[in-house]
Amino acid sequence: MMTNELDEESVGCESQAEKTGVINEVESESGTPLNYCDICGKSFSRIGNLNRHKRTTHRGEKPYRCDICGKAYYEACDVRRHRRIHTGEKAYHCDVCGKSFTDNGALINHKRCHSGEKPYCCTICGKSFARSSGLASHKFIHSGKKPHQCDICGKSFYKTEHVTIHMRVHTGEKPYSCDICGRSFSNSSNVPKHKRLHAAEKPFRCDTCGEAFSEHKELTTHKQIHEEEKPFKCEICGKEFTEKDIFITHKFSHTVEKQYRCDICGSSFPERRKLTAHKIIHTGKKRYPCDICGQSFAQSGTLTTHKRVHTGEKPFRCNICGKSYSQNKGLICHKRIHTGERPYKCDVCDKSFMQSSYLKFHKYIHTGEKPFQCDICGQSFNHSNTLTMHKRTHTGEKPHRCDVCGKCFACTSALTVHKRTHTGEKPHRCDVCGKSFSERRDLTSHKRIHTGEKPFSCDTCGKSFSHRCTVALHQRLHTGEKPYRCDVCGSLFSQCSHLITHKRLHTGEKPYRCNICGKSFNRKNALTSHKRIHTGEKPFDCDICGKSFSHTGSLNVHKRIHTGEKPHRCDICGKSFCEKRELTRHTRIHTGEKPYLCKVCGKSFNCTSHLSRHRRVHTGEKPHHCDTCDKSFASTSLLTRHKIVHTGEKPFHCDTCGKSFTRKRTLTYHVCIKVKK
Repeated sequence: MMTNELDEESVGCESQAEKTGVINEVESESGTPLNYCDICGKSFSRIGNLNRHKRTTHRGEKPYRCDICGKAYYEACDVRRHRRIHTGEKAYHCDVCGKSFTDNGALINHKRCHSGEKPYCCTICGKSFARSSGLASHKFIHSGKKPHQCDICGKSFYKTEHVTIHMRVHTGEKPYSCDICGRSFSNSSNVPKHKRLHAAEKPFRCDTCGEAFSEHKELTTHKQIHEEEKPFKCEICGKEFTEKDIFITHKFSHTVEKQYRCDICGSSFPERRKLTAHKIIHTGKKRYPCDICGQSFAQSGTLTTHKRVHTGEKPFRCNICGKSYSQNKGLICHKRIHTGERPYKCDVCDKSFMQSSYLKFHKYIHTGEKPFQCDICGQSFNHSNTLTMHKRTHTGEKPHRCDVCGKCFACTSALTVHKRTHTGEKPHRCDVCGKSFSERRDLTSHKRIHTGEKPFSCDTCGKSFSHRCTVALHQRLHTGEKPYRCDVCGSLFSQCSHLITHKRLHTGEKPYRCNICGKSFNRKNALTSHKRIHTGEKPFDCDICGKSFSHTGSLNVHKRIHTGEKPHRCDICGKSFCEKRELTRHTRIHTGEKPYLCKVCGKSFNCTSHLSRHRRVHTGEKPHHCDTCDKSFASTSLLTRHKIVHTGEKPFHCDTCGKSFTRKRTLTYHVCIKVKK
């Protein structure tokens, strides 16, 4: 019986509160209030509301106390409502979805979710709200007033509950926890959002494209892509934005007055809270320790971000491409890739950047400043991160480990690129030919194939190159420098990659395998060229005769037929060659070097083609077939010689008597006889 009385009183109290909100709204616009407070002058439509106002606001009376936790309230109905937190009682049920509530007012507000009713309308902009409190808070946007202030850092808020939540930043209080993983939160609304990560639940679906989201605000932002709506406009430059946080960040790129100055180092900040956070740097106080690794932080927000390193959580998701980030500022910077926005401009050369830090370090190019010096070798750098990575060349430290193959790296960017070898991800796509690359720098280099740009030139011979590193390697032709030595045979090389490839001759390693025919290669570019045999692709055309080639090297060598160029000269006998490999093979005539060894009989050869041909003596392989008689041969030269039998061709002519022969050696023998006579 007691419960029913409490319910009736509670309903009456809550209904009255709802009614009061509506009446105050109406009468404040259309009627003259009858009851005035003689202390502050505020007016009320009902005498009961005036009395309550005096008792609570001016006298601070809270006569109704909870007998369980001792918390005090202005109204008896507030105590009854509060007690349900302890009892867990939710007596008010929604007849649409079945959800339960502790008080009738909450149920009435909830039902408006189903009905779509928004009875509280703003008289300035016309926006409607389901609750009177929502309208009251909204009106502060027009007035610019934030009446509720944090007495620790001075930050202001529209609502008192926002101050309560904000205060937990200072106290570290996190009263709401996830019952699955135990993680705690300062705001109750974050718990259901977090739980969706466990359930992989995405209840908010776009009715245009069908993409689903775990949070309603993500869906709202996503919908602006379809609507092309950009509701946030910069009043300084007129630029429009789809999201508020990107808009706020953009505004700081203009000249903003920084009125809060640090009295220790002189740094200025646009907000008091940022100054307060900054001052902790000078005190050295780090009162927020990580309970996983023990590392301490000066700010609770930094600790929260740090913990995502351990949990792997990336709650900030790009609604365009789906990429996730552990920090909101990472997402903001990433989105500029899609929008093309570069709000930070260099006042020297007008170059623009996506991040202020990029602009800062760019300016060192103009000033020549390199403020970060290595205390081991004295080398200076214009970026602290570059110095950190450089120091690892001295220490050998490689802290970033691939969790797939265990390989370690000195920097995160190298690990990120490496991981793409496992995933096959190639996020950087050429907009000309559609080819994709795992690294941005590879795409930049590739684009020069289309543009023909060769911005790097050799200061000795003037030859131009599309890559800076290629110039450095080319210059070793002039200097003769070969810093890389094979510890097996002593051969010297101008490039490290050439030494690595060479060593595979000794080990027999062929790590690059064709997935079509199974053939293996010791060089990646050899595999790439080989695959064109299967595809028939010949992307490189001669602009003189139109002949096509499967790779650039073959095209460059072919062009020398037209130009007559033979750039590779033997410094022993002076003979010149079109190709470097021809010179290398020729040089072995002088040195007697035969680096290619047959593992069956031990015989050595000066080039791989001779070794391959020799191996067929042991294997009996004859891969070259005559299409006239089906006879097979071990080499192309033997097949060519055989074909003369069918054609009757005698291509070798004696200049003295005009006699012709099918074989060169027969002609040589014929000439010798003539000379002897």
